[in-house]
Amino acid sequence: MAFDFATPIERRHPEGGFSSQKWHRYPGEVLPLWVADMDFCSPPAVIKALEERVAHGVYGYGEVPATLTQTLCEWSAAHYDWAIDPDWQHWLPGVVPALHFATLALTKPGDGVLTVAPIYPPFLAVAKRTGRLAQQAMLADPQMPGEPWQLDIEAIKAAITPQTRLLLWCHPHNPTGRVWRHEELAPLAELIEEHDLWVVSDELHCDLLLDENARHQPLAAMFPQLAKRTITLWAPSKTFNLAGLSSACAVIPDLKVRQRFADACKGLLPDVNVLGLVAAEAAYRDGEPWRQALLEVLRQHRATLEAHVANWPGVHLAAPEATYLAWLDMREAGLGDTPYQTLKEQAGVALSDGAAFGCPGFLRLNFGTTASQLENALARMDKLLKKDA
Repeated sequence: MAFDFATPIERRHPEGGFSSQKWHRYPGEVLPLWVADMDFCSPPAVIKALEERVAHGVYGYGEVPATLTQTLCEWSAAHYDWAIDPDWQHWLPGVVPALHFATLALTKPGDGVLTVAPIYPPFLAVAKRTGRLAQQAMLADPQMPGEPWQLDIEAIKAAITPQTRLLLWCHPHNPTGRVWRHEELAPLAELIEEHDLWVVSDELHCDLLLDENARHQPLAAMFPQLAKRTITLWAPSKTFNLAGLSSACAVIPDLKVRQRFADACKGLLPDVNVLGLVAAEAAYRDGEPWRQALLEVLRQHRATLEAHVANWPGVHLAAPEATYLAWLDMREAGLGDTPYQTLKEQAGVALSDGAAFGCPGFLRLNFGTTASQLENALARMDKLLKKDA
């Protein structure tokens, strides 16, 4: 089956229900490659399911259908070789709220919440927003340009104190695109047990592994001894471009932890909207052919980006193993202290500023767009960065 990932879709409609954070933040002459939001239509199966639900005409309070929880169980078994139970699932409107509610459920004011930067910016705000102690370690910079980012177990160990109670983890990693291997995570698993930590594992990009035949293994499945202390967060939002429909799932094997999480959400969080539930079920049930086609497009776009970066002196990229996000080291690019601002003003391309991820001098680029829009943006960047420009 053929899917159209090539035709640009107008997303700067001036009014109506077509507003877009990605495309409305900047003036019309600026190309946005920042927020993790693809410029592709969602799978036809999802659109069809939504059309049928909208045609029903009644949009009252819904509930999580058994067909959805069973579909996610089947997806987990088929794609991750992890047998989960429908009762383990707590559906809610978003992974970012889940980070906060998990922190409220598992820690008390003053407890330490550990993050490992660079990291998706909401991670860095959780402790302050919940009245906890923010603690941070850093990944190890690639030893050579182009090599993958690495865990720095000694840095993580040094960041853990008697106050540390919770690790907010990201697997695969946003923004570096790393897919963590068992041998890398084994020392981390030992630290988690040794210090009796809770873990929230954000696995939002787990269905976007770019290497051929790669398979995701959830942290709680990779290390079964951690399952009783782990909340795993999944969503169809990034994989199937459904972020605006606000549906996510916290997978919590332990009954007591599941109850604590549910109690923390009560009265503070609405239920998932009915269209989000419909879209999630259709995506996990019927979206696999579309996902496979998407992965091939993203592999091509990654190669396109790598070819351009190779001609940008002082710019370094460790090719992402997952996601449609690339983490660019701009510290030696000659764009000054604010490369984000320089690119936006001089090239008309808006990327995500690495300072928000805990790493000034870096930029995150979203290549989940059409080939023509990507090439246009990269051509603009060439004018500033290319060797012979």
